[in-house]
Amino acid sequence: MKTNLLAWVQEGNITVPTLLFSEYRNLNLNEYELVLLLNILTYLEKGHEFPTPDELSARMTITISECNEMLRRLIQRGFIQITDGHNHEGIRYEKYSIEPLWERLIEQFLINNKMNKESDKKADETDLYTCFEKEFGRPLSPFECESLAMWMDDDHHDPMIIKAALREAVMSGKLNFRYIDRILFEWKKNGIKTIEQAKNHGLKFRQKQTQKGSIKDEPHQPTVPFYNWLEQ
Repeated sequence: MKTNLLAWVQEGNITVPTLLFSEYRNLNLNEYELVLLLNILTYLEKGHEFPTPDELSARMTITISECNEMLRRLIQRGFIQITDGHNHEGIRYEKYSIEPLWERLIEQFLINNKMNKESDKKADETDLYTCFEKEFGRPLSPFECESLAMWMDDDHHDPMIIKAALREAVMSGKLNFRYIDRILFEWKKNGIKTIEQAKNHGLKFRQKQTQKGSIKDEPHQPTVPFYNWLEQ
C-alpha cells in the first residue's frame, strides 16, 4: 500500500493556468488538442523535452498517425514550437516549447480584459444618459447628447465625475449644460478626478463664501450657500 502511495506521489503534479481551460475554445483548440498540450507539458515538467508521438498517443485515445497530424497542426498554428537544446556535453538535440501557447493565452486575456472594460464603459455611458434624462425630465437633444459625448471622449471626464457635476447643478438650481460644463472645466483645472475631491472642493468654496458673507439668506434662496460656477 505504501509503495503504491509513494509511486503516486512520485508521479508529481503540474500547474496549469485556469485560464487555459476557460479560454481554449476561444483559442480555437478542441479537447483532443488541449489534452495533447497538457501531456506535452507533463513530459516537460519531468525533464523529457521531446516526447515521441508514440509516447503521447499512448496516453490518449488517438492513433500515432493522428497524434503526428495534430502535432503538425499545433506547430503550424503557433501553439508549440520545436527548438534546439544542448546537453552538458554540448550535444545538440530538439525539444518542444509551449511558450507560444502561453503567449497566445496572454493575448486572449488582454483581449478579454479590453472587451470587459469597453462593456463596463458602455454601461456607464448608458447609465449617464439615463441620469441626465431623469433630472431634466425629458429626452436629451442631439446637441446635449453631443456635449455628453465630448465630455467623455474629448475632455476625458469620468462618468462618475459628470454625474457629480450634474448633482451640483441640481443642488444649485441651475440645471443647464452650460453650467455643468463650467463645473467640469473648473474641476479639471483644479485637478479634481474623484467624487471625494469634488465634494471637498465644493465644500471649501461654500465655507469661504459663508465666511465672507457674500451670500445672504433670502426667503427664496436655499439655506445652504451654493457656489456659482458661471461667475468664475
